[in-house]
Amino acid sequence: MNTGTIFAFILAGIVAISAAAAWLTPSSTQAGPPVQPKEFDVEEGALLYAEFCASCHGDELEGQPNWRAPNEDGTLPAPPHDETGHTWHHGDALLFDYTKQGGEAALEARGVSDFASGMPGFSDSLSDQQIWNILAYIKSTWPERIREMQAVRTESEQMQGGS
Repeated sequence: MNTGTIFAFILAGIVAISAAAAWLTPSSTQAGPPVQPKEFDVEEGALLYAEFCASCHGDELEGQPNWRAPNEDGTLPAPPHDETGHTWHHGDALLFDYTKQGGEAALEARGVSDFASGMPGFSDSLSDQQIWNILAYIKSTWPERIREMQAVRTESEQMQGGS
C-alpha cells in the first residue's frame, strides 16, 4: 500500500471519529440534525444529480479515479456514491450538510477544522428539498442491504443529535 493510500485511510478515520464525537455534543444553536422529509422525488433527484453532481461524482455514481489518494492540494478526488464508495457509511444529516454547506464547512461545524475538501456547498443553487431528492436518488441505487445499514447509521445519528 502506498503512502498516499495509507494517509487517505487515516484521514478518513479521523474525520469519521471527529464527526461521531461532534454528534455526541451537538451545538446549542442546532435543534438537531436535519431529517429527510417523508416525501421526496427520486426522479427529480436523478435529474438534479446529472446537472449538479455527475461532473465530479460520475454519470453512474462511480466517482473519480483514485478517489482514496489525495490530490497535490490535499483534497481527495470525488468519491463514488454507489455501493463501492463510503457515502452509505454516513447518516443522512451529514450527507445533507456536506451537500448544502460544502465539505469543509460541514466538517468544521462538527469540530474538524483541518480537512481540505473539494466539495462545494450548494445552498445557493439547490433548495433543501432538492438536496433531499438527490440523496434519495443516490440511496435508491444501492442494494437493499446497503440501504438498511445506512438507515441504521441515520437512526443513530438522529438519536445522538437530540431529535
